[in-house]
Amino acid sequence: MLSDLLRNNRRWSESRRRDDPDYFSRLAGLQRPEYLWIGCSDSRVPANVITGLEPGEVFVHRNIANLVHRGDLNLLSVLEFAVDVLEVRHIIVCGHYGCGGVRAAMEPHHHGVVDHWLQPIRDVADDADQDLRDLATPDARNDRICELSVRAQVSNLARTPIIRDAWGRGADVRLHGWIYGLTDGLLHDLHCDVVPDGRRATSSMQKGPND
Repeated sequence: MLSDLLRNNRRWSESRRRDDPDYFSRLAGLQRPEYLWIGCSDSRVPANVITGLEPGEVFVHRNIANLVHRGDLNLLSVLEFAVDVLEVRHIIVCGHYGCGGVRAAMEPHHHGVVDHWLQPIRDVADDADQDLRDLATPDARNDRICELSVRAQVSNLARTPIIRDAWGRGADVRLHGWIYGLTDGLLHDLHCDVVPDGRRATSSMQKGPND
């Protein structure tokens, strides 16, 4: 019930003030997070919780299947604010295995408005068709698409004017692609970092976390 949420909030607030009387006065000051997190809307993947970060330490944008549409004004506004105002150092695109958005993108039937949103995932899958055919199970293929989509979103970020302009000004903004395992709670680095001069930080872009 909604009243439970309000009671939980009061208990949380009281506990915070009891443990640290200055907590909220500090939090109310100017935020200066080092990270922008672009993640999935899935309620099982809360950025602060799975990274062990406190409020104020990570700036968060979430959407279905953690996509970077270069015409998405919501995401672009968040990105611009994070880079130009908050001056974040790291931008993390984080997907997760078992993503319902990825699964929906690969299903043959109509889902509604979200079908248009998920088209980039189908494009990623089409480009990797042979790789996917070599995988034994639908779950393995779905998980590989989750990984490939994260890498594609990192590439999309690197091509945005916001990131290009920031690099042109000498800003040390680094792009990263991670994926989260719902079954073990672990984050995995997909090794597709992009550094300020636009280079890949590693040569292992085509590998998954367990390859």
